[in-house]
Amino acid sequence: MFRFKAFRAIDDPKRCENFIQGHADVLRQYGVTKVTSSNNDWMFNPFVYVITVEMEDTGEIVSGLRIHIAHPKYPLPMEMAVSQVDHKIFDLVKQYSIEGTGEVSGLWNSKSISGYGVGAVLLIRAGIAIASQLKLGSLLALVAEYTLKPSLQKGFEIEEGIGNSGTFFYPKLDLVATSIVMKDPYGLPKADQSEREIILGIRNNLQCEKVEIGPKGEFLVKYELLLENPDWRKDV
Repeated sequence: MFRFKAFRAIDDPKRCENFIQGHADVLRQYGVTKVTSSNNDWMFNPFVYVITVEMEDTGEIVSGLRIHIAHPKYPLPMEMAVSQVDHKIFDLVKQYSIEGTGEVSGLWNSKSISGYGVGAVLLIRAGIAIASQLKLGSLLALVAEYTLKPSLQKGFEIEEGIGNSGTFFYPKLDLVATSIVMKDPYGLPKADQSEREIILGIRNNLQCEKVEIGPKGEFLVKYELLLENPDWRKDV
């Protein structure tokens, strides 16, 4: 059984350290040894929230993502990355920040669980589901080619205001990344109907056990997505 656990980064340093180690191992497997978004200062950032995927029997973290809330003192990972090639990213983030915005970042998946659909499917759904607790007006992301389609199905759209109509070569020249935005994480009007129903179902039942179906068949997921400290605005 997989356990999805959502928390504010500064509230659980040990889980953050295990997340960092797992993410670094996966990046090395793909030949990526230096990525801007892999800077580990985020674990001390009060505006970062994390979802980890753990094996229920061992506690091993096998997948995860982060949501970085935009704040003047804490640039988003995509601001740091994209500004190397396009400084318009700063004005773009500032515009979305008026209503509160966050970046879905650091999504990774261990090869040991590849094929279940945990990372590109279930984890993105969970990240969108907790956005309502954070009261965010939008979500941003910089995604690889293999996560673009499932992200669009869930209600993101390509943000063409930066890069080459939203695309960049990052983190290596042979890898294409695309900037995307979800402009209404509450109503999810751009999402496929089936995805919208699933995400709203998770949002309405943040603490539950559910049988999920992936390419490798059925498996049980324990969702623990209720945030203990969702009010990031008190620290602004």
